[in-house]
Parts: sequence; structure tokens; C-alpha cells
Amino acid sequence: MKHFPIFLAVEGRRIVLAGGGEAALAKLRLLLKTEAKLTVIAEEAAPEIRNWATEGRLTLIERAMEPGDAMCASLFYAAHEDEVEDARTAALAHRDGALVNIVDNLGDSQFITPAIVDRDPVTVAIGTEGAAPVLARAIKKDLEEKLPASLGTLARIGKGFRKMAEALPFGAARRDFWADYYFNAGPRAVTQGEDAVEAALDDLLNDHLNTDAKPGHIDLVGAGPGDPDLLTLKARKALDKADVVIYDRLVTPEILELARREAVMIDAGKEGFGRAMAQDDINALIVEHGSQGHHVVRLKAGDPTVFGRLDEEIEAIEAAALSYSIVPGITAASAAVASIGQSLTKRHRNSSVRFITGHDTKGYADHDWRTLAEEGQVAAIYMGKKSARFIQGRLLMHGADPLTPVTIIENVSRPDQRVIATTLEQMEPTISNAGLTGPALTFLGLAPREAVAAAQDTPIQSVSTKEAL
Repeated sequence: MKHFPIFLAVEGRRIVLAGGGEAALAKLRLLLKTEAKLTVIAEEAAPEIRNWATEGRLTLIERAMEPGDAMCASLFYAAHEDEVEDARTAALAHRDGALVNIVDNLGDSQFITPAIVDRDPVTVAIGTEGAAPVLARAIKKDLEEKLPASLGTLARIGKGFRKMAEALPFGAARRDFWADYYFNAGPRAVTQGEDAVEAALDDLLNDHLNTDAKPGHIDLVGAGPGDPDLLTLKARKALDKADVVIYDRLVTPEILELARREAVMIDAGKEGFGRAMAQDDINALIVEHGSQGHHVVRLKAGDPTVFGRLDEEIEAIEAAALSYSIVPGITAASAAVASIGQSLTKRHRNSSVRFITGHDTKGYADHDWRTLAEEGQVAAIYMGKKSARFIQGRLLMHGADPLTPVTIIENVSRPDQRVIATTLEQMEPTISNAGLTGPALTFLGLAPREAVAAAQDTPIQSVSTKEAL
């Protein structure tokens, strides 16, 4: 992010614009919506600018800009549509201490003006840092159609009522009140006039003050393999309502960004053979915040029902008599197998698939190796990097074909996803030599389709026996 979005207080402050043509008019049509004191400096001003000056909506200085003209200005726009004159006036404004924007010159501007959806006092600003103005306009058009004209009226009346609403406890109780106002009571009342809206607010506040506080609730949410586009709609809604988010290490920053800005974010990450928060401590955190009446999201990578210690957390929640719901996510195996163009099951090959873990609480996990070693078996091995040699040895010991395809997928669904194709015989040292640093999933019995390798951007490394040795 090269431009940090803010809303600048301009009421009663100077904004100076130099220029009097079409570019100046375009900026002024937006600036005239503010409560700033506007000054336009132009040797030749368009008739519309002269009219606005006559109406007292701005001050027009009909001459070339001089040193000191931008003194005490909060913002300055150079809008001459002439590079030389824009550069001259911008330099003068810089010396006067104003923040400078040169129209259609992103590189030399200190700030940019976003596309704006105006439902005063609700303002939506859309910026693309100059990269895609057509896209910004398309988003603006979409928002204009979705936001009703009455939204500004509701927000203005609601703003004056905020002090009264402080009688409600901070957090979920106030959010529920305002949600009820903006999406239910307010829209119903606004058709009858502002007095009806104010009366509806009074009645609504009284109802909420006399309603028992809601008990805490826990959503046990699957964050999927990492790509935020693979997050379910139900998971998005849970994050939007959360007071507290307790998240795992493998949950990506892009997904954490979707949580409410006011939510308390708690890192409860576990790292194989590394740092970890004890499961009992995680359980205690969930119960503590839920008991305080908070909406808690326990955010787990992948699907919470797959190697997610879900039952231990549910038992703690039930012991505290708290409510909970499980929001499934896309497990890494589903996303990974899709990325190599394969299916987990296939007629005449395998009628079952196994999800296994490389290690458990006791160390390397033991499985039915004899069955897994049979021809046509498919298994998705989670947390299998450090146990790769152990798994390889057990399978070969039980008669598995050394040429059984093995596919390792690192950082499933993320921009830096990597796919490595090898065989059981070379599973190690291939995994060790690959230098895997991210979470990896290993598929036994599946190889990437050749068409996928040719078509996709994700690099697929095929490792032959000779190369691995």
C-alpha cells in the first residue's frame, strides 16, 4: 500500500486549486461538496467557476499563482492541464507547506483523490493508486446502485443519537442495536419522515435496554488452505461478527484481514516440533472470552474436523455451558488435489481415500501400512515432512511398489504454491532436498496430470531417480 487512506477534516480549512479549465471543474464539483473554504487561482476561469464565485461558494483570484497563495492551505490542486505551469504552481504550494496533488500526475503528487460514493455523512472512498481508474469507476457504480439514497438520512440521525446509545454495554450489545436500526427499524421508519425515525430510535433503544444480554458464543471456523477466495461465506460472516479471534499459525494474513477491525486477535499458533501454545491454554482462552459474553471465532487452518483437535475444544466449551457452532472449511487435501488436476477417488483404481497424519502426540504416527502398501491406494499425508523417511520405510517394508507416484504440494492454494512430483522410492531424500519452508501435503498414489503441468503457473518439479540420487 503506497497510499494510506484517511478522511481529512477540512471543515473551515483552506483548499486551494490553481487552474480554470475542465480538469479544475472536475475537481471542484467534488470539492464543493465539502465544508472547506475553497480558493481558485486562474488567469482564465470557466463560466461555471465564475458563477460559483458570484454565489459565494468559492473565492476566485483571476491571475497567475504567486508565492504565498497556498499559505495555510490543507490541500492544493494543480489543475492547469499544462505540465510546466503545474510544476511551477506545485513548487510554490510545496514551499507554502500544503499537501500537493497534480491532476493526472501520480508520481509527483503527495496525495490522490479517490472515487467517492456520497451518502453524506456516509462516504465510501475507492482507490487503486492510479493503477486502474476504470476499475474504481466500476466499483463506484456498483456501490451507488446498492446503497439507498436514504442511507445518509439514517446515518445523520443515528450520529446524533450515539451518546444515547452509550447506555448500552460496549461491544455486541451496541452492535446489535445499531444493526437493528440500520437494517430493520430505520429503513421502515424513514419513509414516514425524520420524526418517525427519531421516534423509532427511542423505542428501539428502550427495547434493547430491557433485553437480557446475550450469552457468549463460539464459532469453530475452518479457514481453508490459505487462499481467501476459498473461504466459505459462512466463515466470512463469522469473522465479520467476531469480538475475539483465536487463530492458528497457518491461517494466512489475507484471511486475518477479513476479521472486524475492532476484534481482539489472539495468536494460538502451534508449530510442529517448535513453539506451541498448550491445548489446555487454548481451551481456557476460548472459555474465558465466551464466558464474558463475547462472540468468539476459533479460526483453524483447513477444516476444523480434520486433525484440528476439535473434540477437545468442544468438550471445554460444553463444560462451560456455552453455545457453539462448527463452520467447515476446505481441507488442504481437497484444494491440493484440485491443483494437480486429479481426483481423490477413481473407478477401478480406489474406492476409498485415507487422510493420515505423519505424527501425533506420541511421535511418528502408526497406520495400517499393509493396506496402504497395496496397489491403487491413495492417501493424503498431513504433517508429513519430518516423518517422510519413517513413512517411506514402513510402506516399502510392507511391499509397496517403489515406483508408486508421490506428489508433495507446499503452500497449498497460495501464490507461492510449489508442486514436486517423485516416487515412493525417492520420497526421501526428495523432501529433504526440496528445502520446504511452508506447510506441505504429501499424496501417496497420485501424480500431477501432464496437462496441468503445461497449463498452470505453479511450478511442478519432476524428480527422477537419477536426479534424486
